[in-house]
Amino acid sequence: MIHNSFNKGPESWCSYDYHHCIVSGAGKREIFVLASWMGKGGVNDSGFVWTDHTTWSTDTPERPISILALLTYRHWVNADPVDLRGAKVSVHLRGDALRLFGGECYFWVNTPGSRWHLTSRPLTIGDGAWTAEPNRFTLVNDESLWHQSWAGYPPNPKSLDVTLGVAYSYGFSFVGFVMEPDGRFAMDEFQINLARH
Repeated sequence: MIHNSFNKGPESWCSYDYHHCIVSGAGKREIFVLASWMGKGGVNDSGFVWTDHTTWSTDTPERPISILALLTYRHWVNADPVDLRGAKVSVHLRGDALRLFGGECYFWVNTPGSRWHLTSRPLTIGDGAWTAEPNRFTLVNDESLWHQSWAGYPPNPKSLDVTLGVAYSYGFSFVGFVMEPDGRFAMDEFQINLARH
């Protein structure tokens, strides 16, 4: 099982600031901003992480354009890629003055050359409070339930089976908005229960 309780810190979760990568002239250097951490105020008054519109920006190579609001890479914590096929995910999400402007929040997985969003399962974000129950969903290996939003540079798309089977990164996105979302987005008690193959 993978479990981020956030009781001692942000546990490598970040936001992706694609726009700053471009305007700063950083070229291919990607800019990730470590999520803010609070030691209390989460589910059961535990620790939690949050981010907001000052640390994320639209990722325009994504199709459709996306915001990668919270994400982590396995190698940031010296962990190998993980097989997420059939895994069960549980997470509490909260928004404070969060405006998605028609967008939805999705879970996504990434491997070099592909990002897939689980578009069949929009996630519930509590409005000013944590939801009573966590979002729970299964990462079913069925491409009809997902959308491939990115295929690398140069394009080298990977199937969903490969992406789930060798997942380097995963996180939460905003997709389908008509204006760039703003406000605060928070997460607590993130868990992945891996399937046995």
